Amino acid sequence: MSSVGAKSELLNVLGDVKVRVQDKLGIVDFPMPQFILLGRQSVGKSRLIEALAGECFNFISGTLGSRRPTILEFRHAPGYTISKWFVRDRKTNHWMEYPIDQVMKIVGDAHEECGASVSHEAIYVRIESSACVDMQIVDLPGFRDFAIDTGKQDLADKIETMVMTFMKDKRNVMLCVEQAGDAATMSTLAKCRSLDPEFKRTILIRNKLDKYYNDLTPDNVSKWVDGFGDLPDSLVRFALTLPWWHDGSPMPKPFNQIKDEMDANDKNQMASKGLSDMYMDTIGFKNFVKFMEKKIEQMFAEAIDPVLTNLKDLKSTASNQKKDLETEYNDTDPHRILSTTRDCGISFATALTHVMEGVLDLQPVMNLDEELRAFHHYHATLGSNHFSLLPSEDFCSLQDYIDYLRNEIQIGAFDVEVNGGAQFRRLMMEVEIFLRFSEIAVEIKKRDVIQARGVSMSSLTWRDVVVKLLSHEAHLPLQRRVAYVGERIKWFFEIQKDAVLEFMEKLEGSPTANLFSPLYPKHAKLIKQNAMIKHAVWQTYDQTCGRQLRQFVELFENMLTSTFSNPWVFLKGATTIPAISGDLEDAMLPSFDDTKNRIPREIESRSGNEVAISHWLTKIPAEPHEIDQAVDKVQILVLHTYSFIRSQVCDQVELFSESFFKLPMMRRLEEDMAKIELTPEDKANYQARRERLEPEIKLAEESLVEIDWCIDRLQGFKLKCDARG
Repeated sequence: MSSVGAKSELLNVLGDVKVRVQDKLGIVDFPMPQFILLGRQSVGKSRLIEALAGECFNFISGTLGSRRPTILEFRHAPGYTISKWFVRDRKTNHWMEYPIDQVMKIVGDAHEECGASVSHEAIYVRIESSACVDMQIVDLPGFRDFAIDTGKQDLADKIETMVMTFMKDKRNVMLCVEQAGDAATMSTLAKCRSLDPEFKRTILIRNKLDKYYNDLTPDNVSKWVDGFGDLPDSLVRFALTLPWWHDGSPMPKPFNQIKDEMDANDKNQMASKGLSDMYMDTIGFKNFVKFMEKKIEQMFAEAIDPVLTNLKDLKSTASNQKKDLETEYNDTDPHRILSTTRDCGISFATALTHVMEGVLDLQPVMNLDEELRAFHHYHATLGSNHFSLLPSEDFCSLQDYIDYLRNEIQIGAFDVEVNGGAQFRRLMMEVEIFLRFSEIAVEIKKRDVIQARGVSMSSLTWRDVVVKLLSHEAHLPLQRRVAYVGERIKWFFEIQKDAVLEFMEKLEGSPTANLFSPLYPKHAKLIKQNAMIKHAVWQTYDQTCGRQLRQFVELFENMLTSTFSNPWVFLKGATTIPAISGDLEDAMLPSFDDTKNRIPREIESRSGNEVAISHWLTKIPAEPHEIDQAVDKVQILVLHTYSFIRSQVCDQVELFSESFFKLPMMRRLEEDMAKIELTPEDKANYQARRERLEPEIKLAEESLVEIDWCIDRLQGFKLKCDARG
């Protein structure tokens, strides 16, 4: 790429690619290097641009000055006798040639459009001339140190914010223009240092060197060029004098002749002052241009491979997007949409089983603290009052309950962020603790005991009195806490939707993809992209959760009703399992005699609670004059019986939750998804979605064409350069 033509072609190729990628495809973050011109007003930025263009001109920016970026593309054209000026149309992105006066007007009008504000939308200007250099820079509005009123100060602040946005982009090389002088007073360079402390992408241009000639001596000239120690060695810097003449007088000589004379004068003056040879390459405009041409060639040549890599990645992404859009378009066909929606729902239902079995690296996850707070916030928003949100009145707030679970009970995995089956297991531990706080809410009074005994055709025993009191006083507290258990399980399943969808989506291209249905990724994309399919699946899922909650509460209430109507049958204890020794060396299967001996012991142990309660019942006096003593014993017996029932229910809450909620739901969810029906409104929405997909598919196809053009252009240029050697 050492020839002038190859260098110009390189800039043209990358410039065209940049236009198509950033403007037509709307992709801003792309590895395309560029030079940005920075400086305060009146430091000579405009004259530097004229020197690079090789002719004198003046962009008319109105009374408020420059208010938007101007991207200038200089192209060296040796055969041209006059320069050609082009402006890129902001609507069509095509380059249009104009006379220089018309270009100045177009640029001025673009700045005036901004009014008293700024715009990040750039103006593109290209100059082709035998006198200009091969370069591309972004001319930014100058920093303004002084404002006459608040309106001007507001504009100055907006300009600084916009310029700093360009400076923060690490792909941009900053051309910092300052007046020749003390390095400590260079305010623009200080801004560059704040964003680029090591000056890896900063180039300092000290203008108006001729005004400093008389202050330089053989003793200080080298130190001045070196910044008297204020400029680090890593900072590339140049000192030069740009063409100038007295205000109000015509240009005394051709512009390029003045430029060459100023360059020669800078070099002669600095040499006469005894400047070291190691610094002479940093003096004068021509040395600056020589450095910039090499720097541009190096940067843009190095950018080809990263740009190609990004374009290929972009092509892969665009191809997948086009494929997904076409899949959705085909699947939303009116004749197939119902089947597609049901298939997506069935895949979602089966994927829930895998998530409940435990899948790593799924989001979202929660620890128990976050889970309880989210649950309480959800029901506080709904205004739920049909169940107790706290297990006991002894807890003043949710924070007290959380502290109790974390510090006193020390629930396993309390602070671990989990979802799926692991979260359900932790949930079971929490609701069991919640249930165990159930107490008979009111005091059983003497009148209640006497009233419950009454009279009957047959004799009423104290056993019957206990049953009446339990049914009346103890049923409701336990029932409200059972409702809490059901609501917690329902809410748990409802928040698993995103985790299940992520599981389905992440399978694509993963090593475990072959272990699951190949339809999962496809259906996950459909659910995410198609709001109507997602709504239908989510609605059916939530309805299933709601139905299972109602069935859970109903079955549990039926169980409680039967329990309190005849607690003595329920209180037959489960088989007691003997402790297992840690030493398994002598472990063996039980013999037939061992089994025969074990069965009577188990049958006997099952009636342990009932025997104890029957023993207490016999101690309650039946004589009228001993009613006070009888009331006390009945109250104690009711509390003991309730504690036995509560313990049995809490011991089996996980079994009830599995049997009454989780298993029925997971078994019937797939069936419910297969019964999804679409309303006429849904069908109309699907048709509207298909109509919107058509232009999206066309846009994706056009994007692929643009990307292919960019790749072909870059690869063709690279092959041409390789052929040139």
